[in-house]
Amino acid sequence: MRVALFITCIGDAVTPEVGRATVAVLERLGHEVSFPAEQTCCGQMHINSGYRAEADRLGERFMEVFDGCEVIVSPSSSCVGTMRELHPALRGRLFELSELLVHKLGVTDVGASFPHSVVYHPTCHSLRVTNVGDAPLQLLRAVAGLELVELPDARECCGFGGTFAIKNADTSTAMVIDKCAAIVSTGASVVTAVDSSCLLQIGGRLSREGAEVRTMHLAEILAHAASG
Repeated sequence: MRVALFITCIGDAVTPEVGRATVAVLERLGHEVSFPAEQTCCGQMHINSGYRAEADRLGERFMEVFDGCEVIVSPSSSCVGTMRELHPALRGRLFELSELLVHKLGVTDVGASFPHSVVYHPTCHSLRVTNVGDAPLQLLRAVAGLELVELPDARECCGFGGTFAIKNADTSTAMVIDKCAAIVSTGASVVTAVDSSCLLQIGGRLSREGAEVRTMHLAEILAHAASG
């Protein structure tokens, strides 16, 4: 199957390794990945700040750039959710990575190996907008050597929320402190999620606290191929 990759702004500017990991997983499964170079922002930051007209223009550009692409994937549930809410025609065409693998392709074992203890943070968008369900957990459970640890109060927000973290910094900080305390309490060595933005929020706080827990996007874990 030919799959078009929507990398997102954060993926392009901050976490390019997540995009590379997404490509590696899909190619390992035998799919062809294309990258429309003209792509830009989905408009999520604009609409979250009340700039609907600007968001609509970016959404229309997205539709033009990805016109003709039957299947589109992105390693970001928030960007996927935003685009599907604004453009319902994308439903059935635009997928977050875990839902593409599990719900569309029917794959849970991608041939990954990751011998570490991992805790999964379900992001707000993945829970309430894209509704990926337990797809990320199914994929993690199939990774060879991975010990999946349960996260207390898993459904609680990390406090990022895009511009929320800037406009409501004190509240955001209190939320991420609670989230990181829950993560550290599990004893896991890695925390993962399907949104790089939330992992940046969590990773920043873990670093400030000197916690020995690293953040990794789900795609990066899945890209670790099983040996021989």
